[in-house]
Amino acid sequence: MGRPLRIEYPGALYHITSRGNERKKIFLDDADRNSFLEILKDYHDRYGILIHSYVIMNNHYHLILETPRSNLLKVMHGINGRYTGYFNRRYKRTGHLFQGRYKGILVEKDAYLLALSRYVHLNPVTAKVVEKPEQYKWSSYPGYMGRENRHGWVEYSWVLSQFSNEIHVAQKEYRKYTEEVLQKKMENPFTGLHGQVVLGGEKFIQKVKGMLKGEPLSHEIIERKRLTDTPHPDEMIKIVARACKVKEETIKDTGNRNNVARKIAIYLVQRYTGLSNNEIGTLFGGIHYSAASKACARLRQEMTHNKGLSKLIEEIESNVKT
Repeated sequence: MGRPLRIEYPGALYHITSRGNERKKIFLDDADRNSFLEILKDYHDRYGILIHSYVIMNNHYHLILETPRSNLLKVMHGINGRYTGYFNRRYKRTGHLFQGRYKGILVEKDAYLLALSRYVHLNPVTAKVVEKPEQYKWSSYPGYMGRENRHGWVEYSWVLSQFSNEIHVAQKEYRKYTEEVLQKKMENPFTGLHGQVVLGGEKFIQKVKGMLKGEPLSHEIIERKRLTDTPHPDEMIKIVARACKVKEETIKDTGNRNNVARKIAIYLVQRYTGLSNNEIGTLFGGIHYSAASKACARLRQEMTHNKGLSKLIEEIESNVKT
């Protein structure tokens, strides 16, 4: 039984698979599948992961996820542990649910993300559950096509942007790209897998080997780490206070429900500092961790139809990133 992948750095991309113990079913009905999706959404919101694609089958699941905060182990331990707890409570059982630890493959994004997205979305077709990927409800593919199940926490943009900047054109071309292999044998995207854990070209593989040996990282990786250094939450609050022209004390005040600066600060602290929702709740006056999570979700929703708010947050973010 292999140990989980321990190659972590900001911006790393992974293909994740986790199977049921003894290949038994781990998703028995739609309630189970919806519960798992809720867990994915929560971990996206709390830990800043980017989920590019997913598929939920009866006895396993696939994820393609990116970790801007270099936190794969923490995220995957949480996702599988929380779903196991849910499943055991619901079905009055105990013990392991998954077959050992998840399988994680580090992926060179530019070279392989597109092919892996297709591979994930064609899983139900390969398993002969459906004839076309759009017929399967429990994957990110219908969302890519702009139909039902389009989730705000799925990162559709990178894959679609490889085809066109026009959304409808991109969706049409991605459909063509995905379904063109239905009439022929799909190439195995894992043919070039190195050491069972790294998928990429020779330069990428050498770069990863350098990390594992403790050698100095390439200039590219050093720059990425510098740019993703987590800001101190107090500094984040100062930036928001200046932008919103309010006092820092006002942002931490729990008494005003219409405190826009406070909402923005909670959202940005969660997004950029790496604090858990428990820690964020403590920072903002001892609110419950679920209140912090819900505040961020409401603000994201409000940003979709409030252009002024969205622009203000973009301006604040530009100061955070410099």
